[in-house]
Amino acid sequence: MVGGIGIGIAAIPRSVSILPHNKFQLQNSNSNPRNGTHFLERTRIPPTKLSFQKFSPIIHIPSFSTKAAASSGNTEYVEESATNVKFQSSLSLPDCPSSLSLIGTGFREKVFAIIGVKVYAAALYLNPSILDKLEAWKRQNAAEIQEDSSLFDLIYQDPLEKSLQIVLVRDVDGKTFWDALDEAISPRIKSPTSVDQTALSIFRGIFQDRPLKKGTSIFLTWLHPSKMLVHLLAEGIPSAADATIQSENVTISLFDVFFGRGPVSPSLKASVSNGLASILK
Repeated sequence: MVGGIGIGIAAIPRSVSILPHNKFQLQNSNSNPRNGTHFLERTRIPPTKLSFQKFSPIIHIPSFSTKAAASSGNTEYVEESATNVKFQSSLSLPDCPSSLSLIGTGFREKVFAIIGVKVYAAALYLNPSILDKLEAWKRQNAAEIQEDSSLFDLIYQDPLEKSLQIVLVRDVDGKTFWDALDEAISPRIKSPTSVDQTALSIFRGIFQDRPLKKGTSIFLTWLHPSKMLVHLLAEGIPSAADATIQSENVTISLFDVFFGRGPVSPSLKASVSNGLASILK
C-alpha cells in the first residue's frame, strides 16, 4: 500500500487479434474480472518535480484496439488504453535479425498523495519462435502464467530476441530516469563485477545530461541473455543503437525489474500474461 492506496484490479476489457503471426491470435481472456481503483481528478505536475521513488503497484489491465495508420501503409498499431500510446504490432530494429511480435502493453505510474501521474507506457515484443518452447504452459490461464516465474525465466534465458519499448508520456530529466532505473537494477546485483560496473556506466551515460521529452522512445532489446542493445530517439524507429550492454547480471536484473516479483509496471506483466494465455490456448 502506497500513500494509503491499496492494489486495485481493473476489469479485463475486450481483446482482439493484434499479431500478424498465426500463433498470435488473441481470443477472449480467461482472466477473472477485477475492479479498478479510482482516483480524484488529476493535476498537472511539472517535470522538474518528478520523482520515481514511490510508484504505486496499482494494476490496470489495458484494453487493446488495433488501428491501421493511414500514413504508414498497412502497419498496424495497438493502443495502450490508459495512456493512448500506440505500439506497432510487429517491430523490426537495427542489428536485431528477427521481426518481433507484440505480446502486451502497460504503463508505469507515480503517485503524489492520492493523485496518480502516468510516466510512461511500455510494450513487450518477442521473437515468435519463443512460443514454440512454451508448450508446458498450454491451456493455463493468465493468473497462473503471471505467478509462474519459471515461464518468464525461460523467456529471458532463451537465446532468441525480445525487446521492451518504453514511451514517455511526460517530460522527464534523463538523470531522473536513470536514477530510478538504477535504484531498481543495482539491488538485484549482489556482488557486481568489473564487467557489471562497466555495463552500468555505459547504461548511465546514455541518459546523463539528456532531457527526455514526452513521446521519446527507449528500446531495450535482448539479442541473447548477456547482450542488450539500447536505442533512444524522439520518434519513429531507430536507425542505429545508442549503446550495447554486455553483462548478464545487468541484463537479467533489468528483465526482472519488469517481469519478476513486484514488477515496476504490474499492468504490463498482467497484459503480457493475458497475451500468452490467449496464444497458448
